[in-house]
Amino acid sequence: MTCESLKQDSNITGLSIAEEECLKQLPATPVWVAMEPNSYSDFGGEISSVARAPIDPSRQNKKGTITDMDASGGFNIDFTQNNLYSLLQGFMFADARERATTKPLNGAAVPIASVSAPDNEYVLGSSIAAFKAGSILVAKGFGVATNNGKKVVSGVTGTNVEVAPALAAEASVPPTAELKLVGHKFQLGETELAIVAGVVTLTNTITDFAGLDGLYAGAWIFVGGDAVDAAFANNVGYARVRSVTGKVLVLDDITWTPANEAGTTKELEIYVGDMIRNEFEPALIKRRSYQLERTLGQDEDGPQAEYLEGAVANEFTLNVTQADKITADLSYIACDNTQRSGAEGPKAGTRVMAAGEDAFNTSQNVYRIKLSELKTETSTPASLFGYLSEATVTINNNVSPNKAIGVLGAFDTSAGNFEVGGSITAYFTTTAAVQAVRNNADVGLNVIAAARNAGFVFDIPLMGLGGGRVNVEKDQPITVPVEPAGAQSKFGYTLAYVRFSYLPSVAMP
Repeated sequence: MTCESLKQDSNITGLSIAEEECLKQLPATPVWVAMEPNSYSDFGGEISSVARAPIDPSRQNKKGTITDMDASGGFNIDFTQNNLYSLLQGFMFADARERATTKPLNGAAVPIASVSAPDNEYVLGSSIAAFKAGSILVAKGFGVATNNGKKVVSGVTGTNVEVAPALAAEASVPPTAELKLVGHKFQLGETELAIVAGVVTLTNTITDFAGLDGLYAGAWIFVGGDAVDAAFANNVGYARVRSVTGKVLVLDDITWTPANEAGTTKELEIYVGDMIRNEFEPALIKRRSYQLERTLGQDEDGPQAEYLEGAVANEFTLNVTQADKITADLSYIACDNTQRSGAEGPKAGTRVMAAGEDAFNTSQNVYRIKLSELKTETSTPASLFGYLSEATVTINNNVSPNKAIGVLGAFDTSAGNFEVGGSITAYFTTTAAVQAVRNNADVGLNVIAAARNAGFVFDIPLMGLGGGRVNVEKDQPITVPVEPAGAQSKFGYTLAYVRFSYLPSVAMP
């Protein structure tokens, strides 16, 4: 006797995503990356049909026919350090601006041949120009523990990268090994900080800032390291780069109270991150499409699955609420929705398991959420609020399906304007925020989170505000809900996501 299942439980389902080669077409060997969704929203295809309703004495409709299908899907997921990094490219319609690495997201990997102990060198398959004396690298995935962690480049000869602290010999390096540039260490006493008319400026006497990877207008950095001589005594924290001119770095929206500092006894460290932002130049704007695979348990022949095909990233929401995890909602507009039985089985390809990283929490891992009125005469604009009870950052690409005669579903999609917004509920302290709404002031919003020596920034450098009606309830604190609406900033983008692959411990909240 064969026992047949009469139901399928949600806990046996799974979600994987693969990037398409072109719309509705997977590459020869697709890479299916497993996700860890908390819930789904409207996942699948919705069929439309029209019944025949002829004029007839029986007054009965005839069986109708299928006329259309709308395919879409979304899910909620915990936001971790790396789980949405690649997918955010799809929502930004752009490639990531990555720091130099042996495993680039969109380029060919640079093999690491070996590790030489006598010379403390990583031996690469080809040279990486951005790796130079003073570069701070993070090494991971090596078979010998000593060869992992933070390393500072002392010299580069061809494809050999000499670092400190010392390395251990490793003749055969695992394919998981990676070297990534995460910052720069400057020479003793070469960097000083000065406040000029309220604006914070870093000046070097030796190194050209403009020649270093990751230092450009609009980039976010962390100034300072863990060692006493790696950080200024009074100027440690996150900052956005306002401008870079040779040996002069002007900073914007810093997180510390600045003070003039010579730095004569310091070998200052600055940490940089990868950035994904919506691009201004048409040549840099890139639409990606995906296939979303949701497994649906097994029938008598094997695992079943359904697919969203030709799926384009439409809406993204970052959710930051009190006493909770940071989560994200993602939704896609697709061209088609198909199913595969157990006999057909899931689509072929390389399967990558979810990393199972820890989520960021809103009680301990949020370094700062700041909404401030923009002031060109200062690097420390005052915050409009003290504390927030909740905040969201949203993206809407306004993607719509393109329908045509002879096509069930859509043959393509069109994207509208890139809209960035969200919502903020703040605890009321002064009328400054309400006045900023009324005055249609230029404001900026950024969310900085960090944990486990890594972190991220969501940055909207320019926005207007709506809402602003003060909420007063009995026995409750006064709150002010505002609705930000992002606009193109002086840096050319509306929204940027910056991922710091490594940060010193001093950068943690």
